[in-house]
Amino acid sequence: MNHTQEVVSLILAGDVRTAARLMRDLDDGAAGAREILKEIYRHSGRAHIIGITGSPGVGKSTLTDRLIQYLRQEGKTVGVVCVDPTSPFSGGAILGDRIRMQRHALDEGVFIRSLATRGHFGGLTASARAVITVLDAMGKDYILVETVGVGQDEVEIAATAYTTLVVTVPGMGDDIQAIKAGILEVADILVVNKADRDGASRTYQELMQMLELRTLRKDRSWKPPVLMTQAKDHLGIEELMAAVKEHREFLAQDGGQALQRARASRVRQEFLELLKEGIFRHLLAQMAADGRLERIIDDILAKRSDPYSASEDLVLSILGPVEPSA
Repeated sequence: MNHTQEVVSLILAGDVRTAARLMRDLDDGAAGAREILKEIYRHSGRAHIIGITGSPGVGKSTLTDRLIQYLRQEGKTVGVVCVDPTSPFSGGAILGDRIRMQRHALDEGVFIRSLATRGHFGGLTASARAVITVLDAMGKDYILVETVGVGQDEVEIAATAYTTLVVTVPGMGDDIQAIKAGILEVADILVVNKADRDGASRTYQELMQMLELRTLRKDRSWKPPVLMTQAKDHLGIEELMAAVKEHREFLAQDGGQALQRARASRVRQEFLELLKEGIFRHLLAQMAADGRLERIIDDILAKRSDPYSASEDLVLSILGPVEPSA
């Protein structure tokens, strides 16, 4: 048995040390790590992936911690991916593995991995997607993916998760406006956390009204529920997990057509991201090697060209014009 086969076997057996080492190597771009990922990919696809997103300060980490606790009490194994803002000094995740979740660190049924966004504004890096695949291949029943919650993270996590929780709290008018701007479209379950705060009922009513308007505009067979939680006090967690299970059952209806669509969305997103990353890396190396990059920069600085024309010309020179379909 060669090294790759040995690592694959250990991953499939759920070996924590091997998985942690592979995740680190994937994050660092170490040689051979991607080959192992290719081998284990076909063993993934069994875990239910839950995305947890929302603005900073809504209590996503505490909510995630409570979900882990609930699932472990049910005897389910859990993988957790925390996508953190990047430290401008070290390039690593500022928060590391979340302090609140450390009590689960000695539990063999829980694997927590924290990753930096490294300037990737979509929220999920190729490393994060790779970690999800490793956790899935390890045999985890549930994978919780908690994102930073800035920009369009919600849209990207929705394309990766099978059930997406969008978390808000009372008193965040801007947050409700953001939901109005389109985030509502990606939520499978809406959570009003810190529901003991003033204005919780109003936030709940606003979200319910938005959902009614959306139902009028666009027929959807799944209507996202709005749930109230107080994660720090363990309140509403059982109801939230009941809604997650209900959504999972919904995905499995009619031969699992909805689940298949969710999987197709995830695969499409992952493939396009990898394609984009691969083309960019290859092109940049090629341009740096033959000096084209510096010449283009000089032309732009001298106003002989502009960034828009230069980038369009470069793409056309390499890939050619798009041929219209017959």
